[in-house]
Amino acid sequence: MSIRSSPLLPHILRYQKRSLIGTTSSGRFSTFASPKCAASDPDQLKSAREDIKELLKATFCHPILVRLGWHDAGTYNKNIEEWPQRGGANGSLRFEIELKHGANAGLVNALKLLQPIKDKYSAVTYADLFQLASATAIEEARGPKIPMKHGRMDVSVPEECPEEGRLPDAGPPSPAAHLRDVFYRMGLNDKEIVALSGAHTLGRSRPERSGWGKPETKYTKDGPGAPGGQSWTVQWLKFDNSYFKDIKEKRDNDLLALPTDAVLFEDPSFKDYAEKYAVDQDAFFKDYAEAHAKLSNLGAKFDPPEGASQETIILHKFNQRSSWQQNTINWKERALGCYETKDSSRIRKGLGGTPDKPLPTNYFLNIIISSLVFWQF
Repeated sequence: MSIRSSPLLPHILRYQKRSLIGTTSSGRFSTFASPKCAASDPDQLKSAREDIKELLKATFCHPILVRLGWHDAGTYNKNIEEWPQRGGANGSLRFEIELKHGANAGLVNALKLLQPIKDKYSAVTYADLFQLASATAIEEARGPKIPMKHGRMDVSVPEECPEEGRLPDAGPPSPAAHLRDVFYRMGLNDKEIVALSGAHTLGRSRPERSGWGKPETKYTKDGPGAPGGQSWTVQWLKFDNSYFKDIKEKRDNDLLALPTDAVLFEDPSFKDYAEKYAVDQDAFFKDYAEAHAKLSNLGAKFDPPEGASQETIILHKFNQRSSWQQNTINWKERALGCYETKDSSRIRKGLGGTPDKPLPTNYFLNIIISSLVFWQF
C-alpha cells in the first residue's frame, strides 16, 4: 500500500483544507476568540514582558523604568473628565515636548531602552508598555506582584500631551501640602502617598538631572549600571521596606533623604503609615501593590473599557492551547475514520494490519498511526 493509495489520504486532505479556516496566526487551532483588546495584543504583551525581564537583567534599569511608568500616569487630573486632556497613562511621555519637562529629566534614556521592544511588538501601545515595564521592574527587583490590566489607548500627537507642572517636586516649601496637592488631584490618599513613596527604595538621584543628591557615594560609585548618584538605600536595586527604616533612622550621610521623604515621619497622618511600613514589610508590599496598580490606571482610556487583566491573557493562552489540543484529537479521529476509539490496534486492523502484524509494505504509515494515537501535548 502506498501513501497515495491510502484510505487515510482523503480524510487528511479534507481536514487540512478545513483547518486552515480555524487557525491562529501561530498556526495553532482555535475555536476561542482572543479577548477583545483593540489597544494591545495579548500575545505580544506576554512576549514583551519576557523581553523586559531580559532587559532588566542586562542593564539594571529597574529604577528608571518604574519612574517612566509613574510619570506617564502621574499627570492625571481627576477634575478633568475628557480624554486625553485629563492626562494619565496614555503614552504621551514618548513625545519630545513632554520628555523635556523638568520633572522628566533623563527619561529619554528609558524610552531608548524600551523602543526596540516597542518596534518588535508593534501591537502593544506605548501606554501599556510603559506600565508593563514599570510593574515588571518592581516584581523583578523582588517586590510584590502588581495586579495589572492592559488595553490602554495611546494619544496620537504631541498636541495631546499635558502641560508641564503636574508632577511632584522634590523640595517644595511645604512638602506635606505639596504632596497632597499633587496626589489628591490624582484621586490618591495619604496611605497611597506613603506607600508609593516607598518605591524610592529603588534607584538614585543624580544632581545633573534633578539638582538633588551627591555625584556619587560609596554605594553608587561602582554601579551596577552607570556609576554615580546618591541612593535612598544601601541595596538600591532591591525592593523592600528599607527606605522607611533608613529615612527614620537618619544614620548614614551617604543615603539621600529629600524634604518630601523626611516629611513622611513628620506629618502625623503620613507618619502612621511610614512607621507601620518600617516594621511590617508585608503590609507595605500589600499597600504598595494596590497603590501602584491604581496609579497605573489613572486617566487611561481602555479598549475594552474594562481592560484586560494578566489573568485574562493567561486564560486566553490556556483556552487557545486546550482548543488546539481538542481540534488535534478530532483531526486524528477524522483522518483515521475512527470516531469511537483511539486504539491503534483497531486502526491498523481496519487498514489490514495489527500490532503483532503491522502493515508490511508501509513502515512510514505505521509510524504515523502510532504518532496520531499516542501523541501527547
